[in-house]
Amino acid sequence: MTQEDDVPYPLDAAAVRSWCGLALEALGRERERIDAINVYPVADGDTGTNLYLTLESAARAVEAAFDGHTSAGTAPCLADAIGAMAHGALIGARGNSGTIVAQLLRGMTEVLAATDGSADALRRALRRAAASTYEAVAHPVEGTVLTVATAAADAAERAAAGAAGAAEVARAAHEGARTALQATPGQLAVLGRAGVVDAGGCGLVALLGALADALSGEVSVTPVAVRADAPLPEAAGCEVADGAAAEGRGDPEGPAFEVIYLLEAGDAAVARLRTRLDGLGDSLVVVGGDGLWNVHVHVDDAGAAVEAGIEAGRPYRVRITHFGGASRTKEPAMTARAVVAVVPGAGLAGLCAEAGAMPVAVRPGEPPASGELVQAIRQAHAREVMLLPNDPDLRHTAAAAAEQARTEGVRVALIPTRAAVQGIAALAVHEPGRSFDEDVVAMTAAAGATRYAELAVAERQSWTMAGVCQAGDVLGLIDGDVVVIGSDLTRTAMTVLDRMLSAGGEMVTLVLGADAPGALAERLERHVRERHLAVDTVVYEGGQHAAPLLIGVE
Repeated sequence: MTQEDDVPYPLDAAAVRSWCGLALEALGRERERIDAINVYPVADGDTGTNLYLTLESAARAVEAAFDGHTSAGTAPCLADAIGAMAHGALIGARGNSGTIVAQLLRGMTEVLAATDGSADALRRALRRAAASTYEAVAHPVEGTVLTVATAAADAAERAAAGAAGAAEVARAAHEGARTALQATPGQLAVLGRAGVVDAGGCGLVALLGALADALSGEVSVTPVAVRADAPLPEAAGCEVADGAAAEGRGDPEGPAFEVIYLLEAGDAAVARLRTRLDGLGDSLVVVGGDGLWNVHVHVDDAGAAVEAGIEAGRPYRVRITHFGGASRTKEPAMTARAVVAVVPGAGLAGLCAEAGAMPVAVRPGEPPASGELVQAIRQAHAREVMLLPNDPDLRHTAAAAAEQARTEGVRVALIPTRAAVQGIAALAVHEPGRSFDEDVVAMTAAAGATRYAELAVAERQSWTMAGVCQAGDVLGLIDGDVVVIGSDLTRTAMTVLDRMLSAGGEMVTLVLGADAPGALAERLERHVRERHLAVDTVVYEGGQHAAPLLIGVE
């Protein structure tokens, strides 16, 4: 971006759009360097990538806002643009730092959405942003992105007191953040030992630099300094590291899983959720508001963290990453083998995590992109990965993700699962102790031997293979085709089960959706026991997903 004169750009919708673009470029340049210095709170080497993906989501939301106004023949205002940026970051936030940055943007939005973008408004926005990040983190620790955000706000205060414009305030905030970043190794022991600055703070410096560039028109590509130039915490007499250890954050062996999900819930339910998750693990960050939240926590019991979200509201876009037993002070060790499974709903995500798989939970109508599956494969930190799409419509997407991962040196096998119950069957026979090829064959065979069905409710009148259905009818689908149209969910499910078991079977798997009747499982289990001898039944809670009931017959 260039500017013919010395007049800074105003802080308006166009500046926010430019800020997003410049921030994405800056984080793209810095991504690998930030990943390389990521040692806190977990040394999983992905902070730069997570921040980039968070801002990518924010930039997409801003572009969508501009497109919407263009179609309507109107121009977006500052509130529209900054609101879209914050919302996009919230729904796309990745990792601990990405979640905190999403809250920081939300804090800025709370102030800027009701102003004309003056220098004083930017000052107040940066102060609110810094305060909101502390509110979002269960146990704030200094020497992190929180400290850097506060320093940026302090510098903005000083600049605004001198009657500076918005561009000068932004530049001062950037310089204040740069200075604070270099002092982080003297505040947090793990950074001092590694000789690096805080990775999340490094990303925030890049973000604030992009804001200053967007407002001044003077684009800088100077890389952010990532090595330490401050004394070690021991030499500085710093006690922050000891406090962090007391909270479990200095322990070299941390929780096994990172759990992230979006949650639709009210404030009171989220307050209870915070308390429960804080008792399950650490690195707890809950951001958002107005009924939509992004939840991030590190735990040993991923299923319990997801179940807590189900009790609080409607979790979706669940991402569970296994740290592979990684030390908090070194890069996570590559494991021999891992399983990545796409699942429809939070309940199944917890189930897959307990079975040792990395789930990618999806919401109806929101299939994952190949890039999201590639990222999940990377986060598995394994040399060999089985990928379970669990949906016939994801076959090409999963194949593209597998091919991309192979170019990065990961051996990926695509298990042709067409439904979640086939994925469950494949996971049941997964055995890391045998050879990769033997494991692939066994999992593929188990999936192929499982017929699948689902019960759904028709949304409108339409033609099916079983005849014409009306809105509200219960549809019984076997292997993707409608074979039964009924008016009662339980009776239709019994008919579907009888048809499937007429060809034989030894095991019935029932996955209940959140909206399934309370007595459904009991009645279906009794029906199978009375009508089909020697057939066992297992029931799982699937949580929120497209179908009220999924059925598998092996």
